[in-house]
Amino acid sequence: MRVLTALHDKVFARRTRSLARHLAELIPANAECLDVGCGDGTIDELVLSLRPDVTIEGIDVLARPNTKIPVSGFDGRRIPFPAGAFDAVVLVDVLHHAESPASLLRESARVARRFVIIKDHLLEGLLAAPTLRFMDWVGNDRHGVALPYNYWRSDEWRKAFDESSLSPEEWRTQIGLYPYPASLFFERGLHFVCRLRIR
Repeated sequence: MRVLTALHDKVFARRTRSLARHLAELIPANAECLDVGCGDGTIDELVLSLRPDVTIEGIDVLARPNTKIPVSGFDGRRIPFPAGAFDAVVLVDVLHHAESPASLLRESARVARRFVIIKDHLLEGLLAAPTLRFMDWVGNDRHGVALPYNYWRSDEWRKAFDESSLSPEEWRTQIGLYPYPASLFFERGLHFVCRLRIR
């Protein structure tokens, strides 16, 4: 386990830089953003260094003593803000941890005025399920994060977007989270980042 943890931590820095770059490109100008499931705000801090025109606050079910952005607690179901409170709502590897991913997605769309931006997984391809479960377990089990393994296929994502009145505007599957040769096994279309417009 120590070896796996060390490898994960090495990849984590690359992952956060890559995700911050994609988010910085997808967040609209001068946006007020909410990061749902923000953790300690490490990715958000990097986004803000690239995009000083935006503001970001976060909510998370696990309270942390030190965070890099303002963070409030929430129950993982109901987002404690009124409808249309933020220009954009961001969810990075959150929905597959939710009790009801579709409900949390609808909540995110409710509080977003313009966009919902998501990084998550695609349950497609050879050995997709065991690969995703392994990555989730290595990255989250030691932190006490819930692991319901709620991964969706493309058609399930499309259905959830439609039910939340969200229209995909940009979709990226080449994210660059892992160095070669790990990317051959752990990337291979299992991850996506997308921006969805509120209809």
